[in-house]
Amino acid sequence: MMDLNLTAAAPDANLIKDTTEATFMADVVEASQTTPVIVDFWAPWCGPCKTLGPQLEAAVVAAKGAVKMVKINVDEAQNIAGQLQIQSIPTVYAFYEGKPIDGFQGAVPQSEIAAFVDRVVKAAGGEAPTDTLNDAVEAAEEMLTAGEAADAAETFAAILGEDPMHAGAYGGMVRSHIALGDLDQAEGLLNGAPIEISKAPELEAAHAQLQLARQAADAGPVAELLAAVEASEEDHQARFDLAQALYATGDTEGAVAHLLELFRRDREWNDGAAKTQLFMIFDALKANDPVVLNGRRKLSSMIFA
Repeated sequence: MMDLNLTAAAPDANLIKDTTEATFMADVVEASQTTPVIVDFWAPWCGPCKTLGPQLEAAVVAAKGAVKMVKINVDEAQNIAGQLQIQSIPTVYAFYEGKPIDGFQGAVPQSEIAAFVDRVVKAAGGEAPTDTLNDAVEAAEEMLTAGEAADAAETFAAILGEDPMHAGAYGGMVRSHIALGDLDQAEGLLNGAPIEISKAPELEAAHAQLQLARQAADAGPVAELLAAVEASEEDHQARFDLAQALYATGDTEGAVAHLLELFRRDREWNDGAAKTQLFMIFDALKANDPVVLNGRRKLSSMIFA
């Protein structure tokens, strides 16, 4: 069951929004004249709402604009809830051309959510996307980039419920736990990965990120390490530690620059530690990341000079 999730992926501001009684007519009734609008009736105290809402959001995002979503807090919109006879939450209605055309109550499996969104899209004359899983992975990646690691982890886990061998989702789930600072959980996930995908690039990247995160936890103060390097440019350990500290603070480019300089000065230092660390960083990043492309080019030029 694909429990998708995308509250933080920052899609089009008009694709998913909160509404009130004052804006309900514009956001739902009027907006649904051209594009179907799914309305999620929820409340802060509703446990199932916290699961259903993100799942529904991701399915809407995966529909790529064929449907929109509006969220309304029933505690603050009791008149609307009464008019639509909302007796329990979560309740979801789909509106098209100003009228409800479909709906359901309660938390349901993601397969039912996906089917619901597909029905709504088709009822409005649209076509549902065919590559739902990969769309969901892309959406979860955007969410992780936006800083909503907990929601991303739920999304990736849900995708794996649909396809346990999806390496992209598995690697994403591991990286989500790394972002949350739960390194032991991330390591446990990696150790428990199905053998069929354990060597996939997505999991290798997650493993590299985990190693770097472990290092980051022990990284020293950047200012002190920078001062040590400036005091003695041949202090290779200080430069290596500075690179780790820079990476820990998010300065990946700076970390790579110091590792390249260390490699230039003494490529054999500490059993080639600079080169090993560079490859770990390269593996942790996307292959087309400018830091990776420039770093690999500079490293190659030094190796083959």
